[in-house]
Order: sequence, then structure tokens, then C-alpha cells
Amino acid sequence: MKNLMTTLVAVAIASASLSGCANMSETQQTTGTGAAVGAGVGALLGALTAGGHTGRSAVTGAAVGAALGAGGGYLWSQHMQKQKEAMEKASQGTGVSVSQTADNQLKLNIPSDVSFDSGRYDIKPNLRPVLDRFATTLQQNPVTTVRIVGHTDNTGSDAINNPLSVNRASATRDYLVKRGVAASRISIDGMGSRQPIADNSSVAGRAANRRVEIFVGEAGK
Repeated sequence: MKNLMTTLVAVAIASASLSGCANMSETQQTTGTGAAVGAGVGALLGALTAGGHTGRSAVTGAAVGAALGAGGGYLWSQHMQKQKEAMEKASQGTGVSVSQTADNQLKLNIPSDVSFDSGRYDIKPNLRPVLDRFATTLQQNPVTTVRIVGHTDNTGSDAINNPLSVNRASATRDYLVKRGVAASRISIDGMGSRQPIADNSSVAGRAANRRVEIFVGEAGK
């Protein structure tokens, strides 16, 4: 048990070191943090498997966990960072927000005043330049996958809102495909009014909830 505790303390120290090195690139920090977390989980699993009688299984589990942690999820690579910067520049002043999610996906949040008129799913002219630039960045980083999710406010019934949200995602996908992005890279979904980000009791809140979200992910190696 003493050896086990020593191993777990070592893993905790390694986790902090890997995730906090100032000289690491952003990609190295992301991968290192995943490895460290994986190592901690692996050590615990190794200890449980061994019944707490030996530190060797904990060390083995830590090694396996590190490999899994480093390879799982999404990778925030230099390509992803460049794509984020390109989209921030392309969408400046449009109302489209660009961010990095907690799981290392690139997210574009496109509000209704940019994307679609109320009750419609044909793309508005002022969104087209943003999607044009987005399509270009996707072609420059062909290993990524894209998920497009449509949303509505709570005005109207689910029978109206659910297909409307899907149609908005579908229209966005079709536009990107026409600009040269492979359809096989893109998945779509519609949430209807089920995932509001603002209060539907106000005009401004309903406008915020009528949106399309685009997620771009590069799978970890």
C-alpha cells in the first residue's frame, strides 16, 4: 500500500508538471495533460486490479492509462489554431463567435440575425462570406470532421421546430459541400428548442436561441 501511495503521488506530480510547463506548445500541453490524466486513471485501475498488494500493477496501469489519455479525444493542433485565427478574422464584426471548446473542438456560434430569417432555413447573404472562408479552412485541414447543429426558440410546437432546426443544419452543410467540402466529413443534427442558451421570455433571448452551431474536431492520434 505504501508503494501504491508513492506511485499515485508521483502520478499527481507528473500531471501537474505536464499540464503546466510554460515552454510547451499548445499542442504539447493538450497531449501532455491527456497523458497525465490517463496515467492517474491507469494507476488507480492497476491498483484495484491488484487488490492494492503491489505497486507494479499501478505503474503498469499508469503507463497504459497514459497512452490512452494521450491518444483519446480531440487534438488541438497548430492547424486547428490557425483555423480558429482565420475564422476569427473572417467573422469579425458579423456577430459570429469563434471559440475553443473544453474538449478541443473549434466552435462557431452563428446567431439568427446572421444566419436565417425567422421560420426559414435558406441562408442569408451576409452569412455566405463567412461560410466561404470556413470552407477554405476545412479544405486546408482535411483530417478534421464537422458537426452542424441547428437550434430554434420555443415559439411554435416541436412539430415545427424540430424539422426546422434540422433543415437549418442541412442547408449549412449543403452550402459547404457546394464549396468543395466532402459531405462524408459533415454530420448534422437538430435540437429544436431543447437547448436554449438564453431566456425565451424576451425578444433578445429568443433571437439568441435561434442559432446554428458548427463544431470542428481533429481526432487524437
